[in-house]
Parts: sequence; C-alpha cells; structure tokens
Amino acid sequence: MTVWDDLVGQEKVSEQLAAAARDADALVTAAGTGTAPPEASKMTHAWLFTGPPGAGRSQTARAFAAALQCVSPDRALGGAPGCGFCDGCHTALVGTHADVTTVAAVGTQILAEDMRDTVRKSYTSPATGRWQVILVEDAERLNEKSANAVLKAVEEPAPRTVWMLCAPSLEDVLPTIRSRCRHLNLRTPSVDAVADMLVRREGIEPAVAAAAARATQGHVDRARRLATDPAARERRASVLKLPLRVDDVGGCLRAAQELVDAATEDAKQLAEERDGKETEELKAALGAAQGGRMPRGTAGVMKDLEDKQKRRRTRTQRDSLDLALTDLTAFYRDVLALQLGSRIAIANADAEDALQRLARGSSPESTLRRIDAIAGCREALDRNVAPLLAVEAMTMALRAG
Repeated sequence: MTVWDDLVGQEKVSEQLAAAARDADALVTAAGTGTAPPEASKMTHAWLFTGPPGAGRSQTARAFAAALQCVSPDRALGGAPGCGFCDGCHTALVGTHADVTTVAAVGTQILAEDMRDTVRKSYTSPATGRWQVILVEDAERLNEKSANAVLKAVEEPAPRTVWMLCAPSLEDVLPTIRSRCRHLNLRTPSVDAVADMLVRREGIEPAVAAAAARATQGHVDRARRLATDPAARERRASVLKLPLRVDDVGGCLRAAQELVDAATEDAKQLAEERDGKETEELKAALGAAQGGRMPRGTAGVMKDLEDKQKRRRTRTQRDSLDLALTDLTAFYRDVLALQLGSRIAIANADAEDALQRLARGSSPESTLRRIDAIAGCREALDRNVAPLLAVEAMTMALRAG
C-alpha cells in the first residue's frame, strides 16, 4: 500500500504529486551530500489543492505530506517515496508527525491568532523530518489578517518549508496567494470508484457500498460515514422525510425545530469528549493539581480555550446543518429529474416513493424554487443568521413551492 491508494479517482493528480515527491527527495539528498541539485524540478514551496466537497482535497495534501516525509529504506534502492508503511509516512497520515502542522477553521474563520504560531514555525528547519509542512485545510476561511500572514510566509519561505492550501476553488483564495502556488484541481470521483473503495478498504457489503456512494454522489467522506455509521443513516432518513412534513405552517415550524435540534445534539456529542480532553490537558500543562485550583494568572488562558471551543461548536452545528441541506438539495434534484424525464441516475433510490409523489404533485418550476430556497438558507447561515430563523424560512418556502 502506498500513500496514494486512498485517493479515489485522482490518478492524474497522484502521478503529478508522486513526481514532485521524487524531485523533493532528490533535493534533500543533494543538500545532504553536497552534490548539485537537479536542474529541473517538479517540486515547489507552495501548493493549492482545489475541488468540490468530497473530492479529497485534505486527504490528497496529507498523502503528499507523507510522501515528502517518507524514510523508507527502499528509497536507497530506487523505491519511490510514499511507501505508506514507514514511520514518516504513518505519522504524517495520522496527524502526529512533528513537522506536519495542520490548520483548520475553529469557527467560521481562520483568525490571525490561529495562524501566528504556525507562520512562526514555517520559518524553522524540520525537527525530525525531511520537510517542514504546513497544511491549511480551509484556506477559503482565512480572514484578511490571517491571509496576509500566510502571503508573507509564502512570499519568503524557508528553504525546507512547503505550504499546502486546500480550498473549493481558485476564487476562494486571494489572487496574491494563489499566484505563488502550484495549482492542482481535483475532480469528483465516480460513484463506482467510491463504492469500490468502500468494499476494498472498509470491507463494506457491495450493495451497501453502492447505495452509500450513490446517495452521496461521489463524496468520499460522507459515503464512508453513511456506509459505516447507522446513526448517520438514521439522520439522513429523517432529513429525507422533511419534504412530506411541510403541508401546513405547524409542520414547517416543527420540522425546522427538529432539524436544528438534531444539528445541535450532533455538535454537542462531538464536542463533549474533545473539549473535556483539551481542558484537562491544558490544566495539566499549566500545573493544576488533580481536582485542585488553577494556578494564579492562568484564567486568561482558560478563557481563550473556552472561546475557541465555543467557536468550534458553532462551526460543527453549522456543518451538520449544511450536511442536511445538501441531502435535501439532492432529494429535490431527484424530484426534478423525474419531472423532466431525465435519464440520470437517482441518488435517493431508497426514497423513490416520496420522490414520485412529489414529482406528480408539483411542477418543475416549483421544484427549482424549492432548491433555491435551500440555497438561500445556506447563504443565510454563512451570514451568521440564527439557524432556527434561517431553517424556518426555508421550510415555509418549501411549503409554498
């Protein structure tokens, strides 16, 4: 198994990155032996990975980071970097490598304070690895100050530092940053490729894998979660019942409340274990006795952690709601396909009775208006409109058609 094996449907990108990793290996080797580096290199100091949700932007960047840190002895015999088994590959893939720093949005933005230590680290030499790798998973969420900090670091990088930025599209990144990056665009994997990965890598039954891949339309992470997590399947089934529950105003309001409550509970469950562990680790680092009082002067540090955790819970709730809205959009897309007699495959084949009922009882124009209402709800959530108000407005629009 190599580090590229989990990149579903990204063969072309994998080939480009494998070639860059080989050249990067040659550069490090040349520097260590005092020999002349290769004249032409496919390696560069900054990379920008773009592609639709589910294409695997972060996974691709992490696989590349692992290949750069590969310390397999086979390389001395001509083996390609990125074996997937050595300590460098393994720790980079699981996120514990000392020289691979991952930055993700805690709230709706990556703040300058979140980037400060990372930018400072980017100017240091690798501690144990071959490269200092900075992986920014949500580059589209950089605000003005944090983006300017990244720009300065990308403009004047340290010799052995590599920046990897992930964003949905080129337009989501500042022109001054993207002009200094090598761009790689990932495509949505085919449903068949995702289903094959679930069978091969996760041991999922072929029928279940095919249904999950079809329902998520090639979104690798969502397909994996849907195929392996019964609770995720239950949540999706509940969301797909919503279009049949908005016949009156009371039904609209109840459906909206249940959708927001489900997202809140999901965020709470994810936060409880993670927040508690973070808090205990910070207390121990600050020298608090087990079950005792905090040392004097540490209240501000604890308050900063609480604020960070609050922002992350808000982000998690919005992400959970966005996932439900994505499922709703796919549902009405299937309704529209039936109304127009399209030959495209239905994503929600398990809800075909409901799809047929809505297709017969409404027009294509009303279905398009409903899809627009869902998109409007997502935009409202992005503008920090209160979730319940945004979802209530959407369910009322779904009723009106």
